[in-house]
Amino acid sequence: MRGLSLAGLACLASLATLADAAPASYAQRPEVLAFIDEMVRERGFDAKALRRLFAQVEYQPKVIELISRPVLAPPKWYEFAPRFLAPERVDAGVAFWRAHEHALALAEQEFGVAPEIIVAIIGVETYYGRYTGAYRVLDALTTLAFDYPRRADFFRGELKQFLLLARDERIPPLEPRGSYAGAMGLPQFMPSSIRAYALDYDADGKVDLAYDADDAVGSVANYLARHGWQRGQPLTSPALIEDDARDAVLQKLDAGVSERQPLAQWQADGVDAFDSFEGLAPDPVGLLMLEEEGGPSYWIVFNNWFVITRYNRSRLYASAVAELAQALKEAARNTP
Repeated sequence: MRGLSLAGLACLASLATLADAAPASYAQRPEVLAFIDEMVRERGFDAKALRRLFAQVEYQPKVIELISRPVLAPPKWYEFAPRFLAPERVDAGVAFWRAHEHALALAEQEFGVAPEIIVAIIGVETYYGRYTGAYRVLDALTTLAFDYPRRADFFRGELKQFLLLARDERIPPLEPRGSYAGAMGLPQFMPSSIRAYALDYDADGKVDLAYDADDAVGSVANYLARHGWQRGQPLTSPALIEDDARDAVLQKLDAGVSERQPLAQWQADGVDAFDSFEGLAPDPVGLLMLEEEGGPSYWIVFNNWFVITRYNRSRLYASAVAELAQALKEAARNTP
């Protein structure tokens, strides 16, 4: 083997030994067999059926690569936002809104979540269903549950929820496809969220977040409502910071967003909201910084903005949803 050093040959031999020692399939791995026993004992699954199922699961090295990819530096707002606020995404969102107007109106009435918020979340997550993921969910979750030690407990929990979901909804477990992390459908719910919050919103007898947009609409609204969404309350307002208070105020920011405190306290600290809100709920609010190309902008962020961070913890994500929702609302108003 020309060109290989002794160290390289030793490395190859070590890898070959590991490959020879590795079980041929997940169904042969002791930790998977223990997981199967647990599902049989605690959830009433059939052991033989689960062993047959896991024998068909395929390890996905790309999943490990994607979830392990280091983030050298978080993106700036001006780098992150444009793709979500592009005119074509706004236009597609208005078309989605028009196509599912009845379900969106019903969700607003029932849960208090405005249509543009629901459409914006689906627009940011999957471009209104265009990109819902190409990985078999069972492959992705099994790979992460048993070959990604850093978050193995979390993904084993999601794998359990997925198997329960498949059994409850009579879904062949090898069929659903989703993201590399196992999120599914137009709103990219993890299996635990599907079981906890997804709705059969068109009453057709099944919950289908992959192909039934009405179910996706109702499920997103239900998720937000269950996490504290407040009907008719704002998301953001430009912040006015007094010059002599700026240094002290900006020290309250941690990775671009502050802890929440009452608006009256912010006002005492030298910060106020540009907009005036009548009937504003007396909840604590936060201060947000977004990196613009010409310098940072500052925003008061209200309860509903923080609820969106329960969907995705990123301040950039929540802000993209808020801005896309506003763009959708304005475009829908101006579209016959």
